[in-house]
Amino acid sequence: MEQHRNRLKSLREEALRGGGEKRMEAQHAKGKLTARERLDLLLDPESFEELGMLVKHRSTNFGLDKQQFLGDGVVTGYGRIDGRLVYVFSQDFTVLGGSLAEAHAKKICRVMDLAMQNGAPLIGLNDSGGARIQEGVVSLGGYADIFYRNVRASGVIPQLSAILGPCAGGAVYSPALTDFVFMTEGTSYMFVTGPNVVKTVTHEEVSSEDLGGAKTHATKSGVTHFTSANEAQSIDHIKRVLSYLPQNCEEDPIRLEYQGSDESRPKLDSVVPESAQQPYDIRDVVSEVCDAGSFTEVQKDYAENMVIGFARLAGQSIGVVANQPAFLAGVLDIKASTKAARFVRTCDAFNVPLLVLEDVPGFLPGTDQEWNGIITNGAKLLYAFSEATVPRITVITRKAYGGAYDVMNSQHIGADLVYAWPTAEIAVMGAKGAAEIIFKREIADSENPEATWKEKEADYAELFAHPYNAAARGYVDEVILPHNTRAKLIRAFEMLKNKVDTLPRKKHGNLPL
Repeated sequence: MEQHRNRLKSLREEALRGGGEKRMEAQHAKGKLTARERLDLLLDPESFEELGMLVKHRSTNFGLDKQQFLGDGVVTGYGRIDGRLVYVFSQDFTVLGGSLAEAHAKKICRVMDLAMQNGAPLIGLNDSGGARIQEGVVSLGGYADIFYRNVRASGVIPQLSAILGPCAGGAVYSPALTDFVFMTEGTSYMFVTGPNVVKTVTHEEVSSEDLGGAKTHATKSGVTHFTSANEAQSIDHIKRVLSYLPQNCEEDPIRLEYQGSDESRPKLDSVVPESAQQPYDIRDVVSEVCDAGSFTEVQKDYAENMVIGFARLAGQSIGVVANQPAFLAGVLDIKASTKAARFVRTCDAFNVPLLVLEDVPGFLPGTDQEWNGIITNGAKLLYAFSEATVPRITVITRKAYGGAYDVMNSQHIGADLVYAWPTAEIAVMGAKGAAEIIFKREIADSENPEATWKEKEADYAELFAHPYNAAARGYVDEVILPHNTRAKLIRAFEMLKNKVDTLPRKKHGNLPL
């Protein structure tokens, strides 16, 4: 027995060495952790159970038979985060550059299957040079096996992807299919084709950072949801996001204990400026309405006219979707619409109630928007809200104009409750533009067109620039004073906690992609 014990011990020690001490040192020199160090940070102490530690590749082409490493460049298994079961894989860049091939892919697929069968989140720590070209088509097949499982798991279990190194070619599509992507600044990259290929094909000179770095994907493409200065922060982000989500689509998010007293928030009474043209930061509303320090913003630097993120309300996990008057007046455009639509669908998939804070002057006009599909992209947000069956509450703080009023979770598309502040303006458009259209001839024929315009603008505002017509129609359930908003929402979400809503029987809808 001693002989067998020693052999097993030797194999385990070999597996723990990965690609060797020098390659680990090179990893650290780049400001990166090793695959196992990342798992130590991510998981509860001593909770990790490794699967497939002794797996080896079976390829003999191009000298690969002389480059065999136990584990084949990826550490897989299961463990716990804050006591909750999760399945994980962590690619090891010290072993053949973390390249993916047949055995490597099968290990990842194995934990993906277990995650689905047992209804627990899947977390991927990606650090790979891409497909192992020496293995040819089986590498491509391995990627496709993973993609297929990503799609099958979508909306069933939370899937989170951290990009902690290079991620190129086929490697980018698995993270793109997951619910949230996390990147680290300066050490992680995502692109379908790298700078050298771009230069060859298009003659563009571009660095890896500018082409697919964390900042690029946070601000320009929206591919990543969170960026961090280092890997430890990125892993902390993963844990925080996971805390708002349930284990799977059949469960509800964990509700924290909460003992409240005075839920009045007087600061809200002065947050909206007297002038309808003056901006304010909607995050000020979010921070007052939600539990202190609970708001975690998603895609903070992308489409800044829309603020989305997770928060807690009396301990309950909620998703927040809010127009941002401080950026482009909170207008809906292509990027803001798709950003919010994706988040709404994610919350709905995992039973996270939705709070919508509305201050929207309409859709952004212009040839750029029209030619790039504002119609279908705006319709994505309309579709997402209309399809969502979780509790949905809207608070109109100021402007709710035109079609954007309908799209931002109005009662007409299934909102459970709609509140409005006294400062709300619910109309087809602003009073100034409306007066110009309705009274165009009268203004033109007037001896003092400017004075007549202002008079008609005031008349229109008196008729429509308030929430009371909508309230009279029942489109607004209650006009509330801002300082009462938090108390109203706590009671409303508590009332809706057992909501049951089902969609018509169908294979699936046809989202306007």
